[in-house]
Amino acid sequence: MIDTHAHIDDEQYSENIAEYIKEQQACGVEKILIPCVDLLSLRRLSSLCDEYSDYLLPAIGLHPEEVREDYMSVLDEMESLLDSRKWVGIGEIGLDYHFDKTYVLEQQLAFRRQLDWALSRDLPVMVHNRDATEDCLSILEEYTSRGLSGVMHCFSGSHETAERVVDMGMYLGIGGVITFKNCKLSEHLRGIGIEHILTETDSPYMSPVPHRGKRNESRWMSYVISELSKVYGISEDEVDRITTTNAKRLFRL
Repeated sequence: MIDTHAHIDDEQYSENIAEYIKEQQACGVEKILIPCVDLLSLRRLSSLCDEYSDYLLPAIGLHPEEVREDYMSVLDEMESLLDSRKWVGIGEIGLDYHFDKTYVLEQQLAFRRQLDWALSRDLPVMVHNRDATEDCLSILEEYTSRGLSGVMHCFSGSHETAERVVDMGMYLGIGGVITFKNCKLSEHLRGIGIEHILTETDSPYMSPVPHRGKRNESRWMSYVISELSKVYGISEDEVDRITTTNAKRLFRL
């Protein structure tokens, strides 16, 4: 298993990170990819990935909910670090109109600037989309037509949206939401080839049933894989093999 999206730089993991990593490895988690959300998380994840460079892989980006008046200076600082190390991707970036639409234009401008980084450095993107689907997909379609690759993180959208994402050559990141009681994601994925699927956790958030409400862990992708095996009518081992191969292909691992 490869966890393609986990915020284990979060302080919830700080006291026992070495033990935590050993537990994930023991349960078959091969790699963990850590997206960035702001400058603080950038510093924390960089330190963490330096310490566990063979296991934890960093991405760089400004989360849409962190876009504020100073977003240009934040992006300037991040851009100055693009060549400072090997990044697995640009992320977590995108659009989020759920709580606050004050910075919609700024979010869009920040999104485009970071997509430009990805294209210029031939890196995949980790895309966050919440209540902004049409704007997000329209922008992505512009960039995928120019060679952009990436994953729609924490996908929980409709079948039509899933088709639109895979038609532009992007992957769907599937996490704990697929295990939720009233979630229709399993239905929406029918007809979408497993060659377009990645597994993730969004740790420490979005824990799958039966751990919902607890701090998420990468090893709990096994519950996601179990649900995916039902969707595709193949064994859990086969789901694990294919989704791991997909992750290695996208992120060039």
